[in-house]
Amino acid sequence: MNAQAQQTYLQMQVNTASPGELTLMLYNGCIRFMKQALKCMESKDYAGKNEFILRAENIIDELLITLDPQYEISENLSELYRYMKSQLIQANMKLQTESLETCIRLMTELKDTWVEALKIAKKGTPIQGQA
Repeated sequence: MNAQAQQTYLQMQVNTASPGELTLMLYNGCIRFMKQALKCMESKDYAGKNEFILRAENIIDELLITLDPQYEISENLSELYRYMKSQLIQANMKLQTESLETCIRLMTELKDTWVEALKIAKKGTPIQGQA
């Protein structure tokens, strides 16, 4: 698929996605950028590392501003996102692969949980403790 067709396809996906699917896309993109940054660090491509970490930080910023404060979980997610952003800054400034690996692990866990939540929502299954 050529670049133009791929861009059009991605734009269609974004335009037709539900809010839950958009969040999943952000999680996947953030993970992808962090993994690319890690590869760049390992190959000493510091410009590439910086580019991919900044992209991951931008996604985390987007996740932060879309949190709805009326839900209790939003505060917890906000703290987690801010922690990951601080770890990404450390990884970028001090070339700390451990910080980047921690962020990849945390974001992957969030993504996996989100996938399960989307499955439950599609089935219409009530969350435990709710009728």
